[in-house]
Amino acid sequence: MQKTVAIVGLGLIGGSYAKALARHPHYKIIGIDKDPEIIRMAISDKAISQGGDASSLPLADIVLLALYPQATIDYIKENGDKFKKGAIVCDLCGVKSAVCEEIIPFSKEKGFAFIGAHPMAGKEVSGYQNSEATLFQNSSFIITPQDAPHEAIDTLTKLAFDAGFCQVVQTTPHDHDKRIAFTSQLPHAIACAYVKSPRSRQYKGFSAGSFKDVSRVALINEKLWSELFLMNSNKLSDEIDLLIKHLSEIRDAMDRGDKESLEKLLADSRKIMEEL
Repeated sequence: MQKTVAIVGLGLIGGSYAKALARHPHYKIIGIDKDPEIIRMAISDKAISQGGDASSLPLADIVLLALYPQATIDYIKENGDKFKKGAIVCDLCGVKSAVCEEIIPFSKEKGFAFIGAHPMAGKEVSGYQNSEATLFQNSSFIITPQDAPHEAIDTLTKLAFDAGFCQVVQTTPHDHDKRIAFTSQLPHAIACAYVKSPRSRQYKGFSAGSFKDVSRVALINEKLWSELFLMNSNKLSDEIDLLIKHLSEIRDAMDRGDKESLEKLLADSRKIMEEL
């Protein structure tokens, strides 16, 4: 049975979702984007069956919102009466607590199933023009279903596998945000701080790859990541404090000329990576 999927926001993530699902005939894709040129491109690419707007939401069995976190919250609240009764509404934001706490009570009031999600895939560049049907291959799809109906969870899980994800991981919004502060947000903060050294302009010919490894994600969308950092500020601040502590231990051992302590600190890190 064909399901109608509305994708709100056809940027890198939304566009890649559209292209991935369009390969499966059991999905009809409606693309919703504020830029009419993007809609034309997506239709030309056969990534979507048709363009739409908020008035198209009652047609959708599944709604995927590929917007910034606050825009996601605002869009759902502004259009809560338009979702089909029993529809599955899923956000694809990089933070979960701030979104789920606002939307889950609202979804129960309006009669649709809301499931928070986070596709663990991306690029340093954004926009529909950089989207790919294969972006999600071999990646994890994290969901925070709370008390969503089992049928809705099963439907969204199938959708994820059809899009190319290799696994679906269930967790809570709190656990998601705590882990993502370390695995995603902290590396972006490190990269942004790292490239501010005046030596970043002098790296050519003096790096075998370490500079690029650390600096890669400093090619950042500052509007999106500022929002993500602020909506998860407590957990990210804890990770930054811990990083500063560990950097200080290395610096202090060097300042003391304490080779034994320095070797132990570095060996401890190596052992962790060997275990991982």
